[in-house]
This record gives sequence, C-alpha cells and structure tokens, in this order.
Amino acid sequence: MRHKIRRRADEAAAGLDRAEPLDHDELESLARAILEELGQPEAYLGWTMVALGTAFWRDQVAATPYHRRLLLLPHCMRDPDRCPAHFNELGLLCQNCGVCHLSAMRAHAEELGYTVLIAEGSPVVMQIILGGHADALLGVSCLNVLERSLEKILLAGIPCMAVPLWDSKCRDSRTDEDWVLEMIDTPYRPHAGQTHTYVHLLRCAKRMFEPGEMEWLVPRRRGGPSLAQSNGQGLASLDAIACTEAVAYDFLLKGGKRARPFVTLAAYDAMTGALATGTDGAEHLEQIPEAVKRVALAIEIFHKASLVHDDIEDDDAFRYGHATLHRKYGAATAINVGDYLIGLGYRLVADQRGRLPAETVAEILGLLAEAHTRLSEGQGAELAWRDARNKHLAPLDALKIYALKTAPAFEAALLAGLRLAGPIQTYRQPIARFARHLGVAFQILNDLDDWQPAQPGRLARGTDVLGRRPTVLWALAMEHLEPSRRARLEALLETSRPAGEMLQDLIEDVESHYRAADVYDRASELVAKHHRRARLVADQLEPPPLRHLLHYLADSILQR
Repeated sequence: MRHKIRRRADEAAAGLDRAEPLDHDELESLARAILEELGQPEAYLGWTMVALGTAFWRDQVAATPYHRRLLLLPHCMRDPDRCPAHFNELGLLCQNCGVCHLSAMRAHAEELGYTVLIAEGSPVVMQIILGGHADALLGVSCLNVLERSLEKILLAGIPCMAVPLWDSKCRDSRTDEDWVLEMIDTPYRPHAGQTHTYVHLLRCAKRMFEPGEMEWLVPRRRGGPSLAQSNGQGLASLDAIACTEAVAYDFLLKGGKRARPFVTLAAYDAMTGALATGTDGAEHLEQIPEAVKRVALAIEIFHKASLVHDDIEDDDAFRYGHATLHRKYGAATAINVGDYLIGLGYRLVADQRGRLPAETVAEILGLLAEAHTRLSEGQGAELAWRDARNKHLAPLDALKIYALKTAPAFEAALLAGLRLAGPIQTYRQPIARFARHLGVAFQILNDLDDWQPAQPGRLARGTDVLGRRPTVLWALAMEHLEPSRRARLEALLETSRPAGEMLQDLIEDVESHYRAADVYDRASELVAKHHRRARLVADQLEPPPLRHLLHYLADSILQR
C-alpha cells in the first residue's frame, strides 16, 4: 500500500504548478483525494501528505548541488544498548561502528557531499539553512516529527524530501531503507526546479543582525568598545555616556526570530516584482535599497524595546537564554535602554530622508507611531486587569487586548514594506483586518503553549496565571464554568504566589478548572476561525505575490 500511495503521489505531483510552494490546505486536499481514490482510511493521511510533498519538491532538490544539501537522520534507528556514540548540541556523534544502518547511510551521503546530522526536530536545522550553509533538506523521521518540524520549512519554500519511519516508538525504529538511499541519490540536475522560495528573504532578515551588517546599517554614534570587547568587566569598563548604546546594541544582537524585518522585506519585494523569491533571489537582494533594509531593521528595534519593557513589567528572569536586562543591570537601567531603543528606531527611519521621498518617511513614521501607541494601550489594559480586584474577563475583552498588543506590530511591518514600494491607501483596511486576525490567533496560540508539558528552556507551565496576566483561556473559563467553580478559580488568583509543591498544586488546580470548561478546545477553535478569516482577507488582495505572502504568514506563524 505504501508503494501504491507513493506512485499515485508521484503522478499527482507531476501535474502540479511548481511556481509556488504547496500550502498545508492544498497538500491535505490532494492527499485526501488520493486516499479516496485508493479506498484507503484517514489514518494514512499524514503519510500521504509526506509522499506528496516529497514528490512535489524532488525537482527542486535535484537542482541543489549535493554539497548544499542537509540530511537529517533519526537517532532512534540505533540500538541504544550497543551504540557507543555520544550526543552534543548538533545531535548524535556517530562512531561508524556498523551496529545499525545509520553509519552506512551517513557515509554514503557524506561521500556525495551532504552535510549529515543525526538528530530529530533540532533547531540547529533552521540555523544551518538560514545561515546559508544548506539549500535543501532531506529527512528520515516519524510522522509526528515530520508534520511538526518540517511544515514551516516547506511553507518557506525550502526544498524538502522525507521518508517516514514505520512507527513512533523512539527505539530500534525501522523504515524503507531502499527509499532513503534512493532519496539520497537524487541526482544533481541544474535548473531542474523553479519554485519560489522565501529562503533568501529569511536569510537577509537574519543577516541584518549579524554584528558587521548591523554596524553598517545603524552605525554607533558613541563609538568605543562593545560589551563583547569589555574583557568580562561589563559596564565598568565603558565610558558612562557610551554604556547605554553598548547595552542596547548587545541586546539587539542577542537573538530572536527576526520575523518583523522579514515581513517588511517580503512585502516590499512582493510589490516590486517578487524577484527575491525566484531562483536568483540572493543576487536580487544585493540590489535592495539600503533605506528599505534600515526601515525593516527599525521595526525589529521597536519590537526589542517592547520586550525590554515587558520583561520589567512581568519580572521575567530570562530572555533568549540570558538574564533579562533588568535582572542583570537593574530596572532603571533597563527602562532607560528600552527608551533608547525606541529613539533609535525612530531616528533610523527619519535618517532615510534623502534616500526616500520625504512623504514616504513621514507616512512610515506615522504608521510606527500609531502601532506604538496601540501596543502600549494593549499592555496598559493587561496591567490594569492584573492590578484590579475584579478578575472577571469576557472572551471578547481578552481578544480586544490581544488585537491591541500583538496585531499592530504585524500591521506596521506589512504596511511599511508596502509603503516603501508605493502608495498604500487601498491596502490600509484589509491589512489591518488581516493583522488583527493574525495577531489574535498568534496570542491565543501562546496561551495554549503556556499549558503544554514542560519543554527545554521552560521553567514552568501556567506562567500567565502565575503572572496574573489576562488570557482568553481564563476568559473562556469565566464564561463557561458554573458559578461555584468560577468563584473558586477567582479565589486561586487572589492567593499570594506559592512556591515548590504548593506552586504545582495551584497550577494543577487551575488546569482542572480549565479542563472542566473545555477551554483548550474552545481556544483552538478560535485560532482556526481567525486563521480562516486571515486567509479570506488575503484572498481578496492583489498582486498575487502579496496574496501568497499573506497566506504564507498566516500558515507559518500559526502553525505550531
């Protein structure tokens, strides 16, 4: 049956337009049609989607030289009782002992020129691709990992092929090894594929925050050494006037997904021919005006400023794996650095006068100022609720706070990119609606993530409850619980913050109320509703590259 599905997937993919990547809905619809045609059950849907995606991207992988391909193999195919290998941050360090088939696959791929990692779901994969070290990904993994980890890669237009494991038992796993070798041997054929990709734009957004590139885009005015050059002495080794700039630049370089500058660059590219998404995208990006990059950089700077202030307001301990600025330098210094970043962002946009028409600069500054004030209103509403004695919250009120807190950043990033390319009057309202749906769904997903089982880097679940932050989960519980249970839930929030076992008891008690109100399924339905509405807004917009970008944003940002 796997052979039959695979053959039919190859036939179906052969008739598809390869100009744009397949999105999740298209892939699922095609897979369902194949299963219906073959009379097979829903249980095979994930496997069929992987087979279709692999067939769709085969030509594009073929157009990628072997030395630009990354092969990801699963460590669960080894025998852990006999395997002598150890792990590091990149995965399993195979010793080529021959006990399992991994060493043979790895050796064959490396002989061709592949980079090979023996790891599953590793964040290093995206770092390798966005760092420019690989242009195509080939993987072997269980279905749930493929569906969770590779979907964003496929959506971005990164050529990707995969062979699923036969099961998800995470030990002594097996797969169709002849298909794995066939996948590895996909011959190199230059110009075999021409599918549009966002890889070049994603790399450009990431590269803007590398030290050399950022220093060129937004040069320091105070000069002097950076914190990295302080020989471990920190602020004590810096000039008193230059230290604020040094801390701010150090924070800008720390980490983050760089999603907002990507959105601005991609929106500009969509309105100017979408050349950066073509096969020669990297060359076209070299021609992008400096002013466009600087505006995109400014939008990320505003985001970073909001994070500094949010961390103070929520008293968070870590950001990007490092101590938050207020924990490291004190609240006063952190507030000041956040204020500096706000000024830096506005200055960077204003300095583009002469490179951009004055009216363009003025309109973009207006967009950013409007987003800034709305974000502050949303954060203010959250703080007011946190400090209020009445903890009742209607779902609609929670969604209004979300629309103010999260949507303005998406809206400003999109409209700034569009305005850099031309007038935006006809786009203002639809982009505002799109950003509202996207922002609300994104924030609800964050609420749901907060109650997922403990993950690396997460100290606890239910941190929103511990921080007394208003969430749609809380609002749904208030709406659907019986009065007695609602009163009990409100009383839990009024207690002082416990520690140790009492903290765990509190989290479990809140979670039992959430489950009683069925808030997780209700919240997931809200995410799906706003996702659909965002895509419907995108469907009405021209030109096609802009519509495709909005579909990509809705699908990739809301896929967890």
